[in-house]
Amino acid sequence: MLNFQNASFIKSAAAPSDFISASLPQVVFAGRSNVGKSSVINKLLNRKNFARVGATPGKTVHINYFLIDEKIYFVDLPGYGYAKVSASEKKRWGKLMEEYFMRPELISLGVLIVDARHKPTNDDVTMAQWFLGTGCPLIVVANKSDKLKASERDDSIELIKETLSVSGDRAVLLFSAEKGTNREALLKEIVNLTK
Repeated sequence: MLNFQNASFIKSAAAPSDFISASLPQVVFAGRSNVGKSSVINKLLNRKNFARVGATPGKTVHINYFLIDEKIYFVDLPGYGYAKVSASEKKRWGKLMEEYFMRPELISLGVLIVDARHKPTNDDVTMAQWFLGTGCPLIVVANKSDKLKASERDDSIELIKETLSVSGDRAVLLFSAEKGTNREALLKEIVNLTK
């Protein structure tokens, strides 16, 4: 089993020439700016502020690489859909993402983080399509599921699956970065899908 606490920050990629194309598996995390992406990564690694948690959404502006136990990369994509980012910054972000997803060999597994309480946004749909277009496995992590009533959970999963056009028993995983709900299940999926 991987030691997920043995994690180190490697680099930030601001341009395609900075992308890491090593032979190690790369688990790529994406999500809206305020969906708790950094919190999910921190919870998986059992580290408090490892992936920076910003008071202002949209703090991750580059592609950040973390090496886990010398065996696997966690790749943190910039958060999207935040209104207070300038038009030029949005354009730069869009170009960087397009270049990234044109290199599907860089992606071993996609982890798309959405808000369990709401229907996925158009930006979430676009991101899911980008991941699915690479042919790599994709897990949709429905964060903040601790805020749902038990009676709402099945409907939430169905709505997310339908909106993002994903299928399968394990396509959507309810998660709580706050409570650690399904942390082990997600780690197991990551290990299995990157072998």
